[in-house]
Parts: sequence; C-alpha cells; structure tokens
Amino acid sequence: MTSRSLSDKDKPVGVIGAGNFGSVIANLLAQHRKVLLYARDPKVVAHILEKKENRGYKMHEHIVPTNDLASVAEACDIIFPIVPSAHFRSMMRELSPYLHPYHLLIHGTKGFDLTLPQNETIATIKELNRSMVKTMSEVISEESVVARVGCLAGPNLARELAEGHPAATVIASHFNEVINVGKKLLRSDHFQVYGNNDLVGVELAGVLKNVIAIAAGALSGMGYGENAKGLLISRGMVEMVYLGRALGGNTKAFLGIAGIGDLATTCNSSLSRNFHVGYRLAQGETLQDITSSMDEIAEGINTVQIAKKCADYYKVRAPITKTLYHVLFEEMTVKKALEYLMRYPLNVDIDFLVE
Repeated sequence: MTSRSLSDKDKPVGVIGAGNFGSVIANLLAQHRKVLLYARDPKVVAHILEKKENRGYKMHEHIVPTNDLASVAEACDIIFPIVPSAHFRSMMRELSPYLHPYHLLIHGTKGFDLTLPQNETIATIKELNRSMVKTMSEVISEESVVARVGCLAGPNLARELAEGHPAATVIASHFNEVINVGKKLLRSDHFQVYGNNDLVGVELAGVLKNVIAIAAGALSGMGYGENAKGLLISRGMVEMVYLGRALGGNTKAFLGIAGIGDLATTCNSSLSRNFHVGYRLAQGETLQDITSSMDEIAEGINTVQIAKKCADYYKVRAPITKTLYHVLFEEMTVKKALEYLMRYPLNVDIDFLVE
C-alpha cells in the first residue's frame, strides 16, 4: 500500500514511546497519516528532529516528535501507547487529565502491571492472584475515561518490520470499531492485520510467551538443537494455556497469531530481547550483568516472577515457568534446570482442548 497525500482534514495519530517498537509502529502509521511521536527525553526529540532517525531507524517525514503529552492528546483522537509495563500506569496517570471519552487507545505493551499491598514487592509477596495483576488495557480503563481500548499483539520483531519483511499482527478489542481503525491505519502490502474480540486472552498470550522465549534462548545458548526447541515450544504452549485460562483468557487466543505465532517467532530469533536474556544466561552471565547492558527492558524477566506466583496461587502445572524462576532468581544453573525438566513426569501430550 503506497503512502497517500495528507490533507488538512486528516487528524494525526499519536504514538507514546519512542523505543524500538514504538518507532517502527510510528513509521508504519506514517505511511497513511501524520504521526505525533512522544518521547519523554527532550534529547531524543531533538535527535529525531535533527537526524530524522531514531535507534537506527530512519523516521518517516510525516512523523513529528514531541515531549508534550497534552499536545498529543489534544491533536490525536487515536493514540498508540507503547511503553514498558513498569512505566505504563505512571504514563497513563500523566496522560489521563488530557483524555476524553472520544479517544481511542491501542496499546502495544506485552507485560503486566502489579498492584500490591503496602510495603510488599513482587519479591516479598507470598501469594499473587488476578486481582493484583492487570493487563495494560485494564490499566487504561482504571486510569482514564477512555472506553474504546485495544491491544496490538503478534510476532512483531521491530527490526524485521522496519526492513519490510512480510508480517502480521492482531488488533484485539471488545469494540469492532477499534479493530477496524487499527486495520485501516496499519495494514499494508507487507503487513497483514487480523482482529480478535478476546482482548484479555490476546494480551495474556503476548505476555506469557515471553517466559518461554527466555527458556528457548537458554536452550540455544547451551548448544541444543531443533528437537529440544520443538519440545519446549509445544510444552510451553500447553503451559501458557493453563495459566492463561486461570487468569481469565480463552484457549482460542493462544492458538492464533498472538499466541503460537508470536511464541514460535520469539523462540527462534536472536532479535528477541527475551531470547537474548536466556542465551546469555546459558553462557554463564548473571541476570544483573545482562540487564545492565541492555538498552530496553526484557518484559519476560518480570513476567516470570508474576507467572510463577500466580501458578502457585491457582495450582496450575507450570514446570517451565517455575524452573526458569529458580534460574533467574534462585541461582539454579541452566544445566540443572534442563536436567530437572527432562525428568518431569508428564504422561499426556495435549489435554487443554477439552474445556
């Protein structure tokens, strides 16, 4: 799909977050509309204005960078928030005073938000249930008057999207209008966009797959081949479904692009930050050394803690998640973890299709 000329009646679209994925989504949107790209750091805004690039991506001429949230909300009816989950609620609290019921928000963040009792942290809390764990669409609803909310999910490695490789994504929302708007703004000859009304299921699939991606990176870092990875992906999918159901998702969401599609992609790509973390763990690096050297957050690290404690609370069978928790936070070696998982007693292949 070629770019069409912009007219005065076309309102710009907002993107909040100028990281890798936010920058690429801004470029995709800019093929059709003017885009206001919000970056918190004024230095990033100045760099984009001067160099017309960000994080190695050439920025489309229709993109205007800004560090003024109010101006984004005032100018744009449609906004794509794409910031790390750890900062998502605080960003929404800053943005919320400028939002109105007519706004439409489609987020692209694959992580959880935690609301914990006073003086508790994810490390100290003993029990974690769904009331404390929120998806980003739930955060948007809690922190603003916006009703029309959606989620952008799928196998969307930023570098490949930027290079124009064939890809697809899912826009999930309870509102068909949100899905149709997302399709209109993002679809192109190289980028297919599907719709799904199971908003929470799609969000959960996108979040939980990051856990399995870390494990896939660890397998690769140990030098193991495709048989091991196939085993991990298939068993990881079962685990995602069990935990996703416990947290309120539907099995079907995990069998689509946002589930198995995204899982297969991130478990096979060194471009995935979560895969990268697992690979380096298997090479003997510490988690602290790995995270301190990364320029963006690997959402799966925090998700492992949340998923493990939710699995404990809901008594969900999740051996990969729980073993990876021991590796990341309790000094179990990757070699020991693999030995344990290979001995784990499983007698049934697929049993989640029976509701």
